[in-house]
Amino acid sequence: MELYRKNNLDCSRITTQNYSTSFSLGVRMLNKKYRSGIYSIYGFVRYADEIVDTFFEQNQEEIFAEFKLETFKAIERRFSINPILDSFQDAVHRYQIDSELIHAFLYSMEMDLHKTTYDPLLLKTYIYGSAEVVGLMCLRVFYANEPEQYEQLVAPARKLGAAFQKVNFLRDAQDDFENKGRVYFENIDFNQFDAETKAQIEREIDRDFADAFQGLKTLKKEVRFGVYLAYIYYIRLFRKIKKAHPSQILRKRYRVSNPKKMYLLANAYLKNAFNIL
Repeated sequence: MELYRKNNLDCSRITTQNYSTSFSLGVRMLNKKYRSGIYSIYGFVRYADEIVDTFFEQNQEEIFAEFKLETFKAIERRFSINPILDSFQDAVHRYQIDSELIHAFLYSMEMDLHKTTYDPLLLKTYIYGSAEVVGLMCLRVFYANEPEQYEQLVAPARKLGAAFQKVNFLRDAQDDFENKGRVYFENIDFNQFDAETKAQIEREIDRDFADAFQGLKTLKKEVRFGVYLAYIYYIRLFRKIKKAHPSQILRKRYRVSNPKKMYLLANAYLKNAFNIL
């Protein structure tokens, strides 16, 4: 069983590395004892997201229903022949990840199969499930046996997840709107996306980042560097998007270059090492 679990964890780790070089680099900056849990969570959420965002020629609803059923079977049995689900269920039990977080995540993914526009309440629900709860799952890995510290960091962890997701909405607007017909912000016509509308969204994201940073600074040093690295990557990406003209949002997908990522890595390392965040 030990070899089986290692093999399955390797699948989650490779999935993380293949899909997100930035996130996987952040995971490598964590203390080694936390990495397996984060890889397991990322592999799970990545596969769920892939079902609703990629396989349009397939019966996505049927495939997602099967994935959801197999997820909870794996958790109940403490085993799965699907390596990603087996790795995830092991993390769920090891770190006591609340089933409410899993249900909320899967519900948001399911919304992408049916919803193309979101009012404020739906958007709040979607962001909670698609991003905030993922941050809370990771927080559970960091503070599995420290319930008081976990509870103190719930609010900023949610704010960080929300900020990341809203930046993703702007970064991926071209693909979401033109290829998938999705608009996550209410009453926004991306064909007539103006500066004031863009600025309004950006002010909201700025507030989320500011609130999240207050909690980030109090993280234990074993994990703070990795989380801070992800934070500054997204801040840099957000700054590029803020500088862009509204019409450019639907013309390109913004990213942080690899040389800039290396600079940010060195800068984050020094700030974290000298405790000057």
